[in-house]
Order: sequence, then C-alpha cells, then structure tokens
Amino acid sequence: MKKKQENNFSREHIAYLKKQKQKKIIIHVCRCLILALIIGFWELFAQLKVVDPFITSSPSRVIKTIGELYNNGTLFRHIGITLMETFAGFAIAVILGYAIAVVLWSSDAVRKVSEPYIVVLNSLPKIALGPLIIIWIGTGYDAIIFMTVIVSIIVCIMNMLAGFVAVDKTKLLLMKSMGASRATTLRKLIIPASLPALMNTLKVAVGLAWIGSIMGEYIVSKAGLGYLIVYGGQVFKLDLVMTATFILCALAGGMYGIIALIEKYVVRQY
Repeated sequence: MKKKQENNFSREHIAYLKKQKQKKIIIHVCRCLILALIIGFWELFAQLKVVDPFITSSPSRVIKTIGELYNNGTLFRHIGITLMETFAGFAIAVILGYAIAVVLWSSDAVRKVSEPYIVVLNSLPKIALGPLIIIWIGTGYDAIIFMTVIVSIIVCIMNMLAGFVAVDKTKLLLMKSMGASRATTLRKLIIPASLPALMNTLKVAVGLAWIGSIMGEYIVSKAGLGYLIVYGGQVFKLDLVMTATFILCALAGGMYGIIALIEKYVVRQY
C-alpha cells in the first residue's frame, strides 16, 4: 500500500518527504540530547560541588525524594489534586472563553464596549485578587479552580475572538449575499475556519492553567504540588521544592503533548 502511494509521487517529492522526515527525527533527537545534557551536567556539578546541592538539589536527590513521597503514600495524592484543579480550571476557562468570544463576535456593539474592560482585566495582576478570592469563595478547591479560570479565561477570549474576526471577509460576504443568518454563518464558516485559532488557544491555556492552579495553591492549598513547593521552601527542604517543580514540568509537558497530538489530528481533518 505504501509503495503504491509512493508511486503516485515524483522522485523529487519523495526525496522532499524523506528529507522532512529526517529533519523531524533530528529535531526530536536534539531535544532529547539537550535534556540529557542538562540533567547530566546538573548531576555532575552537584556531585563535584561546583554548585551547592543543598540549594540546587540534583537529579539523584530528586529521584530519592520521589521515592520517599511514593513510599509514604502522598505522591499520587498531591499529583492528583493538582491535576484535578488544573484540568477543571482549564476546561471551564476554554469553554466559557469560547462562548464569550462567540457572543462578542455576534455583536459589534458589545465587542467595542467590552474591549477596553477585557484588556484591563487581562493586565490585572491576578495574585492581587488572592485575599478577595479567599473571602468570596473560601480556602477549598473551588478557590484554586477559580484562580485558574481567571488567569486563563481572558486570553482564551482574546485569542478566539481574534480567530473569529480574522476569517476571510470574502467568504463572510458570500455567506451574507446568500442570505445566511448569523447563526448559520457561525456554524458553517466561522467555527470550522477558526479551528487553528482554537488549537493555539488550547496551547496557551495549558500553560496559563498550570500557572493559575499553582498560584492558587500558593495562597490557599493544603495539598498539591504547589503546596509542596511552599512547604519545602518554608522548612528549607529544597529537594522537595525541586522535586515538585520537576514533576510539574513533566505534567505540563505531557498535557501540552496531548494538545499537540489533537492539533495534528484536527489539522489533518481540516
């Protein structure tokens, strides 16, 4: 089957495809090598006392700390709590942000009135709202999820609205000339044409969701990876701080990787 498909292309095109495949392989190998070098030099410098391992920790100490957390039964509890808060805040921010962007696209007047307020809310330091969130919502998971949402939602709104507005004006004029309603135009043209913008929004929202959840855990949490970082800093267990940070990086990278796989599938269909 593969040979039949290759026969449909010219030699030059096949050579180009092979070159692109080799380029992707080289990129992945370079990424892995850079990561291996960073970890290797980090461990080497810590062992040789080039850097103080008490301050910077080391990969071996991180692995040891992960083992200790696993043995005392708290590792997956902290990971699970932070994942739940992040996924919940991410989902709410994306869905609500998409819906608000649709409303703003549907009405030019509403968009123009709301635009300066959206910009101001986006520039507001969300950490400053921490004390208010505690008073409004309390100190449970709801407060952390709320923090995750407010950190992510404005960017979701702005990115999706920009994607809606950037749709080809000629196609919009064609839909209008054919008598299509606003709802039909949205369903048949705007939503399919803005799929790349949605994928970019998801990528940005992933990072912001992790920032929001950890920020919330800094303020009110009693468990989670952000809690471990705060607690480790307070009692000078910097191995614990670095371990929680390392796990956060791995989880955030994994979540981003899932979005990237979804994007490949959507772009292929699109």
